[in-house]
Amino acid sequence: MQKNKQAALVALSESISALVPKSVSAKAQGLREGFGTAAAKRLGVLHARTLSASHRVTDSYIQGTLDVPLINKTVGQCLDETAERFPHRDAFVFHRDGVRKTFAQFKGEVSVNPAYQAPELEFVIRKVGCKALVFPAHFKSQKYYDILKQSCPEVENSSPGGIKSKRLPDLSTVIMLDSKLPGTFHMDEVMQAGDSSHMKQLRALQQTLSCNEPVNIQFTSGTTGSPKGATLSHRNIVNNANLIGARLGITEQDHRVCIPAPLYHCLASVGGCMVSALHGSSCIFSAPSFEGKATLEAVSQEKCSFLHGTPTMFIDMLSQPDFDSYNLSTLRGGIIAGSPVPPEIMKVISTKMHMPEILVAYGTTENSPVTFMGFPTDSFTRRTETVGSILPHTEAKIEDPETGKPVPLNTPGELQVRGYCVMLGYWNDSARTREVISDDNWYKTGDIATLDEDGYCRIIGRCKDMIIRGGENIYPAEIEQFLHTHPKVEEVQVVGVKDSLMGEEVCACIRLRAGQSCAADDIKAFCKGKISHFKIPRYIVFVSQYPLTVSGKIQKYKLREQMEKHLQL
Repeated sequence: MQKNKQAALVALSESISALVPKSVSAKAQGLREGFGTAAAKRLGVLHARTLSASHRVTDSYIQGTLDVPLINKTVGQCLDETAERFPHRDAFVFHRDGVRKTFAQFKGEVSVNPAYQAPELEFVIRKVGCKALVFPAHFKSQKYYDILKQSCPEVENSSPGGIKSKRLPDLSTVIMLDSKLPGTFHMDEVMQAGDSSHMKQLRALQQTLSCNEPVNIQFTSGTTGSPKGATLSHRNIVNNANLIGARLGITEQDHRVCIPAPLYHCLASVGGCMVSALHGSSCIFSAPSFEGKATLEAVSQEKCSFLHGTPTMFIDMLSQPDFDSYNLSTLRGGIIAGSPVPPEIMKVISTKMHMPEILVAYGTTENSPVTFMGFPTDSFTRRTETVGSILPHTEAKIEDPETGKPVPLNTPGELQVRGYCVMLGYWNDSARTREVISDDNWYKTGDIATLDEDGYCRIIGRCKDMIIRGGENIYPAEIEQFLHTHPKVEEVQVVGVKDSLMGEEVCACIRLRAGQSCAADDIKAFCKGKISHFKIPRYIVFVSQYPLTVSGKIQKYKLREQMEKHLQL
């Protein structure tokens, strides 16, 4: 038995040796020649035009200031430096599990072996570039091992570290975090197998990494269709995190940030973990997945200063029956992002949750993710009705999506972005990359927006979500924001549904406040005389929930399909 165990560990050691230095260095070289070249080209086209406090925008183009230098470091280098500055400060707190890691502990575990929780695994993969799958057997209703078997049936009959799959030819190793299953290693085995020779290989490999190389394949949330693998570099996410933290105003005293969003979402991985690695903030994870009650508990007990989340998450927290029992007095700000934020919701968050400095952040996964963000000193109107102003080292313009020509100020058009933040491309999908990144390196966001004289941006909606009713362009976000002012409405989503006469009709899907009742005619009466007649929803459907992505964002294309089926259209 002991001999077999030793043989297995030797095999594991050999597989790790083969896995890390050879395959990673080869892949890194290929990416230097591919994505790396594209990134270098993009970084060379930034204009010298900047926006000062007194500058008035005269057309729908803007560029952020260039006075804050960009950082040319890898994720690992940033983490190491921050651990030196704040060795005894909490880096990560897993509230439900009662686990705490200081920056010194965290750095040690990331450097020595694959470690305890998802953030550590994330930094391990980013520092090393491991070529393997690491997951628990299941999470909620997702059975990951069974999902893997659908694409890689060979895993069940393979030896650990020796997977040979027809559909996944590069995959050789699967590591389980909990139970050991056929064809996989358990995390404990991996930890035991590491020795000093592997540490030397690891350190040597780290020295060869460039900040322009890929570090993260961040899959888009799938709100408008199938997810795509946005490939981001160290430079992308390091600089975006640095600028996010600076605009939030994280200080030595106020640095505890509650992160209820999942780590595979950019709001958590960049706005949470990477901001921590740059600014030394402490990330408080309330639960393995979002739970409104658990988030309120974590904020209260850990005395958080900041709280990040999507509009849906904040609405859920505010609707908790025992909301008033939580002490949220230590909060002062945070980020709300992921989908349009109705001003009414912002007002309630600012007051009831003690977050006067709550900021809307706008961006896309493909832009690392944030490109526009407010300032804590902005007026309340600007913080509730816009997504803020452009971040440094970033350009934005608004064009007519039909003609490709610039639009005047305060005129809706498609928002496009250029700068250090633009992704390297979609992983192994050059065709889809070319669809969204132009030859002169502008990324087409697919969002309809306006830009005002002071450089503040308003997001009106998705190009794909725009409703065309009898030739009239209708933006769902405008109707949603209005319906949020109805006292009985908790949440509302507006979609276009097909109509044989008008082409499309407006359908409002409304979730009422607890204990409230309302009729469709009441909603229509509320609209009359307050919004244009053609914007008044033809259909009013009361719902209890919306189709969501795993990161908590509403999937409007699925909602549209559900409504057309429900209305028998």
